[in-house]
Amino acid sequence: MIEAIADVCGINSEGGKAGTKYASTGMPLPLGEAAEVELTALGIELLRGPRRRRRGFFFRAETLFNLGRNVSGLPGFWDDDLTAQSHGEGFFTVLDRMVSGPGLYLMDEPEAALSFRSCLRLLYLMHRVAREGGQIICATHSPILASLPGAQIVELGENGIQNATWEDLQLVDDWRRFLAKPGSYLRYVLESD
Repeated sequence: MIEAIADVCGINSEGGKAGTKYASTGMPLPLGEAAEVELTALGIELLRGPRRRRRGFFFRAETLFNLGRNVSGLPGFWDDDLTAQSHGEGFFTVLDRMVSGPGLYLMDEPEAALSFRSCLRLLYLMHRVAREGGQIICATHSPILASLPGAQIVELGENGIQNATWEDLQLVDDWRRFLAKPGSYLRYVLESD
C-alpha cells in the first residue's frame, strides 16, 4: 500500500525524494497505476512543483542503505556515510535530514532497526513534523509508533482495511499478552528444543 501511495504521489517506490528516481525501473506498481489521488494546491506544489520546493520522502527500511550508497553526500541529502554507522544511527541520519516541516513523508516499517528508546525518539520526530504541517503515512508493527496522539489508525487484516483505535489494535493486544506472560508464548515457540 505504501509503495502504491508513493507511485501515485511521484515518489520513488524504492524509497527517496519526490520527483527523483534511483535504482527502480521507474515503472509504477499495478496498484499505483490504478489508484487515484486528489491533492490540495499545497500538496501539488510540495510533490510536483519546482524541484527546490518539493517536500516528499519515502523512508523504506529495506532499501535505505541501497539509497544511501547512491545519494549520501549529494546536495539536498545527508553528508554521513551510512555504512560507517550502526543500523539505527543510519536510520536517524536520514530521518533527521529528510523528514522535517511541511511535506508528505511515507514510512515503511521505520522501526526495523530501532530500540525501544529510539522508537520513542522517532515518535517525537513524527509528532514535531505533524505540528510543523507535515503529513506522515506510516506502515508499522510498532505499538509505540501507532500510539502517536492524533494519528488516524488504519488496520489491515483479515477483514480488509478498517479504522481502529490504538487500544483495539491486534499488535497492541499481542504485545500486552506477551509482556504479561512470556512463558505462555515461549513454551510453544521453544517446545521443539
